Amino acid sequence: MREEMVYNQGEEKREEKPESESVSEVDRCCNIVESNNGFFLQKQKRMVVVGYALTSKKTKSFLQPKFERLARTKGILFVAIDHNRPLSDQGPFDIVLHKDYRQTHPEVTILDPPDAIQLLHNRQYMLQAVADMGLCEDYGKVGVPRQLVFKKDASSICNVVTKSGLTLPLVAKPLVSDGSAKSHELSLAYDRYSLQRLEPPLVVQEFVNHGGILFKVYIVGEAIKVVRRFSLPNVSSRELSKTAGVYRFPRVSCAAASAEDADLDPGVAELPPRPLLERLAKELRLRLGLRLFNLDIIREHGKRDQFYVIDINYFPGYGKMPEYEHIFTDFLLSPAQGENKKRSG
Repeated sequence: MREEMVYNQGEEKREEKPESESVSEVDRCCNIVESNNGFFLQKQKRMVVVGYALTSKKTKSFLQPKFERLARTKGILFVAIDHNRPLSDQGPFDIVLHKDYRQTHPEVTILDPPDAIQLLHNRQYMLQAVADMGLCEDYGKVGVPRQLVFKKDASSICNVVTKSGLTLPLVAKPLVSDGSAKSHELSLAYDRYSLQRLEPPLVVQEFVNHGGILFKVYIVGEAIKVVRRFSLPNVSSRELSKTAGVYRFPRVSCAAASAEDADLDPGVAELPPRPLLERLAKELRLRLGLRLFNLDIIREHGKRDQFYVIDINYFPGYGKMPEYEHIFTDFLLSPAQGENKKRSG
């Protein structure tokens, strides 16, 4: 079943449409009232139609009422894509996330190709672009923690880790990162012998002490927004020598409370340098071919300029990003405005 936003005398409401009906020109237009020397005039403004295919959970967190109201005032219409019908029978859309639609509708702006998105669903390759970049500037360095991939046979993990020289403790993450709750479950292994209790397929990654603070860097096109989140605390040498076993943590960075208003050590809480993030985001947009993603970044404790990207997520929970309504609507309008300029040029 497909839901669409329609406009009726300036009021916002949701209305189900017949399966065979597409977006009409009436739906694509809204009345805008302007004042001209005390006289009120009405004019029609064509809506930018955005087709979306999101899970019900993502739809609820992303398409919040405040966001939809702002989008309406800026001339943006959101339309749910029906997976049970050919995409070519729906719309027409100005912006859509669907690979096949581009072949018969080259004039439509496609938000991020599925092949590129799929790369971020596998932690074996997720961080490769950051590693290949080897970003090292005057204002900081960005790398990735050393890691190993195990697709089966947990009994071999201990020997392979020992031979590789990875330093304990190790963070274990599911190999598949598909946005599900399970894909965000982490384990922290304090000794090599406990590694055989893990369940492949997975990635084991060196744990880097980072003062218990993680930086979530949201990227929306060329816009960048950073927020602080509480993360796993440091692990001391003394604690490591006296602790054994594997400890599991559910969705650490997402479930943790915001650290924005906490009284933190400035050496831990200081945001990564803006020029560094801008360079990193620009390079990753090119290398990944994506425009809607976020980075989980940590600063190595005691090293002001050493940062690590530990995860990359496609289309994260933008509803938790400050000012996301304005940032995202501006992003949606920018490609549409570019297409309109081309047509009129």
